[in-house]
Amino acid sequence: MPHPTIAYKVLTAEQWTRFQQDGQFTGAPVDLADGYIHLSTAEQVDETVAKHFAGQSGLVIAAVNLAALGDAVRWEPSRGGALFPHIHATLPLSALIVHAPLEWLDGEGVRLPE
Repeated sequence: MPHPTIAYKVLTAEQWTRFQQDGQFTGAPVDLADGYIHLSTAEQVDETVAKHFAGQSGLVIAAVNLAALGDAVRWEPSRGGALFPHIHATLPLSALIVHAPLEWLDGEGVRLPE
């Protein structure tokens, strides 16, 4: 089964502002510590938000065009062996398809931007 061509990055308001100003995103603290930018597929984003962003407000979710990043994207095992998309490069603003304030819908999870 081929990998999805779209993945998602959750950003704090400060990270999103800096991303827009710089035109690129070098990573959140966890990304910098791990040496790559963590992304989640549509199926993984609810768990990512629940695990790493619970209780935070002002979050932004951005859809990333993985095809635009070429070989910088690697699918690597993480939680329970599931493959997650990781970017081993800077994420350019031009690779974003769409972004929106992150909304958590009770009983439905994260509303993905369209």
